[in-house]
Amino acid sequence: MKETVILVDRQDQPIGTAEKMAAHRQGSLHRAFSIFVLNAQDQLLLQRRAAHKYHSGGLWTNTCCSHPRPGETTPAAAQRRLQEEMGFSCDLREIFSFVYQAQLDRGLIEYEFDHVFLGRFDGVPQLNPEEADAYEWIEVAELQAEIRKHPDRYTYWLKDCIDRFADYLTGLRVQV
Repeated sequence: MKETVILVDRQDQPIGTAEKMAAHRQGSLHRAFSIFVLNAQDQLLLQRRAAHKYHSGGLWTNTCCSHPRPGETTPAAAQRRLQEEMGFSCDLREIFSFVYQAQLDRGLIEYEFDHVFLGRFDGVPQLNPEEADAYEWIEVAELQAEIRKHPDRYTYWLKDCIDRFADYLTGLRVQV
């Protein structure tokens, strides 16, 4: 079954749908989400995308990311995909959103209105091998340094989002 994404304008208003691969070949702006899960030590759960993924295979990325289906809310899609990819669920809350565009491997273009969610989890993920082949917990500051040293090991959207995420966490700590 072909997956369909929700096409949106720059204000995240739906303007139609498209088959997922067509949207990535044409570079159509579509709705997406990225999930960042922290443990009790404030370490971030990363996954390494399975090598056979349709793009960015073998690269490290945030805990989970995907697209809501037509008729599905973004929070519901985030919960669904976290369970499907990482084998667990936790409370998620949206913390910010941003738009990015990037040339990917295999001639694909990622152009997404990305909703970023934060969750907390202290267990052991049960990876779906179709989606991810490894995971690790890492301090956010350490990840930022690793991305600067080895950017080719990480997905574009993680590189684009990590500083925003770190700033969000800093703001949380200041408020406490």
